[in-house]
Amino acid sequence: MSPAAASTFPTRPAQPIKLYRSRISGHSHRVELFLSLLGLPFEPVDIDLAARGHKTPEFLAMNAFGQVPVIQDGDVTLADSNAILVYLAGRYAANAEQWLPREPLAAAAVQRWLSVAAGQLAFGPAAARVIQLFKRPDSPDVAIARAHALFTVMEQQLGQSAFLAGSTPTLADIANYSYIARAPEGNVSLAPYPHLRAWLARIEALPRFVPMVKTPIGLAA
Repeated sequence: MSPAAASTFPTRPAQPIKLYRSRISGHSHRVELFLSLLGLPFEPVDIDLAARGHKTPEFLAMNAFGQVPVIQDGDVTLADSNAILVYLAGRYAANAEQWLPREPLAAAAVQRWLSVAAGQLAFGPAAARVIQLFKRPDSPDVAIARAHALFTVMEQQLGQSAFLAGSTPTLADIANYSYIARAPEGNVSLAPYPHLRAWLARIEALPRFVPMVKTPIGLAA
């Protein structure tokens, strides 16, 4: 984004951003984490998933897929956690190009890990945690195997760079952090992955970091 384009946006919202979330959702947490890292005012609105609060007509009017999170920023209503991260970085981050670079190769590196967050992460450690969290009858074996396959790749990457897409944190790290930090809740051990655990610690050391709620299930019980 050019300086001229950036100047058309306010550096802070006129009023707190509403974040429709579930505290046990890693998708919700990645947005809450980024809002906090940017120092933006926000108002959390908890949606009761057990009571199907995400399937009410009012919620479906904000997100037809019936999924958290959703944000309302003035007259902007936006769903999908990764899309929200991109919006927040572009609209409010003073260092927007750190979080989402414009240089083609650097931008591609971040996009790769956003795709991982929507793919291998969602169907690996996130899915294994959901089975434990909601006591589903599904076998977790495939999800756990996918998680370890993903973590093996990430371990190799993080042996070469401090963060997923380079030497500084980007949206790639924010999008992947939450479900990896809580992977033991889905019976996925982080013990074999020292570089991955060191990466988690680096994110947790960022100014204004906020942790995801812990649930005593799986290996975390």
